[in-house]
Amino acid sequence: MKRSQTAFVCCLLLMILVFNLDLSQIIAGEGKQASSAKPKLAGARPVIHAINYSSIQEAIDAIPAEGGVVQLPPGKFEIEEPLVITKGDVLLIGSGSATHIHNKNETGKDAIAIHPPQDAKLPNGKPDPKPRIWRVQLQNFRLTGNEKSGRGINAKWVQEIYIHGVTCSYHGNDGIFLDFCFEDPRVSDCLMTYNKAVGLNLLGCHDIVVSANQFEENLDALHCIDGYNLCMSGNNLDDHLRDGVIINNTYGSIVCANMIEECKGRAIVLDNECYGITLSANVIAHNGSGIILDDAHGCAVSANTFTLLAADALKIGPKSGRITVTGNNFSNSYIGKGHVKRRTNDLKAAGLTLDRTRGVTVSGNLFASVHPKAVQVIEPTTHVIFGNNLLIDVESDHEKLTNSIIKNILVAPAEPVEPESK
Repeated sequence: MKRSQTAFVCCLLLMILVFNLDLSQIIAGEGKQASSAKPKLAGARPVIHAINYSSIQEAIDAIPAEGGVVQLPPGKFEIEEPLVITKGDVLLIGSGSATHIHNKNETGKDAIAIHPPQDAKLPNGKPDPKPRIWRVQLQNFRLTGNEKSGRGINAKWVQEIYIHGVTCSYHGNDGIFLDFCFEDPRVSDCLMTYNKAVGLNLLGCHDIVVSANQFEENLDALHCIDGYNLCMSGNNLDDHLRDGVIINNTYGSIVCANMIEECKGRAIVLDNECYGITLSANVIAHNGSGIILDDAHGCAVSANTFTLLAADALKIGPKSGRITVTGNNFSNSYIGKGHVKRRTNDLKAAGLTLDRTRGVTVSGNLFASVHPKAVQVIEPTTHVIFGNNLLIDVESDHEKLTNSIIKNILVAPAEPVEPESK
């Protein structure tokens, strides 16, 4: 044996003695991650590093029944079958946008599918009629598809799902679909863009947090259907090909402090027996229309800024009532001294439409230079309190309200234009 070979063997034996390494694992070389190394911390399980496996799915399958962490390395990983997670207490974590999973499938298959195992059983061994898995987290990676692929993330019956810091783009269906993930779903700090259907589609979910996300140029930004307790705040929605936020058959929710701009259709819609919902402190700007209450009761619309809406900045329809409208600003792009910021071909700015509704309070709002009218009344609209509102440079139908209280209304012309100082 040569001297260099002898030195290598001596170093290897020394490492085995000092670090308590398993010689069989060293001989195995580049195979799967070492699983027999015993951590010193009682109860600890080692992190599964996907770089040591032949596929991401193989790394996911290595998660023990008790759950675990799969760490994804930087790189672009192309898939044609969904990555399937059927265990709870799982964290799939990437290395930021440097971890890029691309779905090449062109037959409508999803990129990531999360659901209980099909053969889930009760403790007595019988099939579980209502299988659930708990606490799955997806974090810090980029997920893309193509116009013929399915959803980006499709999760069903996953309780306490948490999606954070994920970019989900270019899928042929929804970006993220949470299907009856009804216990405390959370989606935060994600980017959902250019998906052919809905950026975030929530069906049958409860106690939902959707916060600090960005949505751009999906068909619709967000759907919340058959749910309750949606808390949607601090999100930015821009350039959607149809609508912004669709809330359907949902109660007890809040949509606040969001920026909703340039949806070709409606910014926010409440329909199909919605009730107990607050829409507050949102900027609703330059959309086809603004907040549309098609079928909503017991809701508050407060402190929103409605600017440059092509039609119906706020519309309360015939199936809606018991609505409070307070402290909102309906305006165009006026910036003072007789000037508007927008070009003359971009001056549309709509007001409030009361369409055969009943039981509405409209108080403390400002309507300025909106057209065709500050308030359009479609009869019969009755039992409205219309008070303490300021109307500047507008026409209004509020005098048509019947069986209503109309008082403390200040109607003013446009501000006089001051001469430019020399």
